Amino acid sequence: MLSRVADSLYWMSRYLERAENTVRQLDVTMSLMLDTGGASLESRWQRMIAALGKQTGTVWEGSLEEMAHKLVFDRIETASVKYCVNAARENARQVREEISTEQWQRLNRLFHFVHSPHTEAQFRSNSSDTLASIIDGIYLFKGTTDTTMIHGQGWQFIRLGRYLERAYATATLLEVYQHDLFEQASGERDGHLYLEMVGLLRCCTSFEAYCQVYTADLTAGRLVEFLLLNRDFPHAIRYCVDGIRQSIEAIQQSGGRRAPDDLTAGMGRLHAMLVYTSIGEILSGDPAAFLHTIREQCLRIHELIYRYYVHYSIQSALAV
Repeated sequence: MLSRVADSLYWMSRYLERAENTVRQLDVTMSLMLDTGGASLESRWQRMIAALGKQTGTVWEGSLEEMAHKLVFDRIETASVKYCVNAARENARQVREEISTEQWQRLNRLFHFVHSPHTEAQFRSNSSDTLASIIDGIYLFKGTTDTTMIHGQGWQFIRLGRYLERAYATATLLEVYQHDLFEQASGERDGHLYLEMVGLLRCCTSFEAYCQVYTADLTAGRLVEFLLLNRDFPHAIRYCVDGIRQSIEAIQQSGGRRAPDDLTAGMGRLHAMLVYTSIGEILSGDPAAFLHTIREQCLRIHELIYRYYVHYSIQSALAV
């Protein structure tokens, strides 16, 4: 597979995953703001901006409606839904011959929905329905991708982008939330911590899945354990890391370049962090530092994927 094709498929998938993450966090945050007994509106909003990987500041000041509109419809803000959908469609357009007609149609429908003046008007009157429609469009594209593409190298690069973006986003979300989960005084937590934990699980579409494993007895330790170490739930970091490893191995087996030692070692290090570390060890140490290390490892893996599968010289390709 050409490196430019792999690059476009990889980023098409990452941008759509990023758009989904923005929509889910925005929807949950706006719902939590109806609870007046917990954190302030400003602190919840700033927490969400930080969880999206953005620097808080004057650019995010204004009314709730203005800032929410910016996160969905702004063309320049890199975390906005419109920006991500635009970027995903442009990447798909560059490799139109590599994806199915059904994929292209689904992505086009999502693109035109986000750009429709009617959608903006609907968002102002009923934001929840608009956000749900965007999520539906993304899910339809993902389902179409899995059922209409050959599961070869191209599909594996799509899967690779999806799981790497998701692992990084979940680690960022947990790192931002860990102060609210572990560092507040018990008297301050009793009143609203349950809602905050439900909100965090909803950001990862995991409330029902968590309850199947632990029942509805929400505790901070179990929540972090579930989103970090569960190997069966698609939004858990352990599951995502397993998916990244499987995709890299499949790319090699289907004729791609052999993964270099530093990429293999980086994947092994990240996998070992999640397989051979117990939740007790994580919580007794520094959870924020552990989560930050996961984020750094994800960035490192991204850099190595680019170095060896996208931005590589002819000499290095012949040497492998």
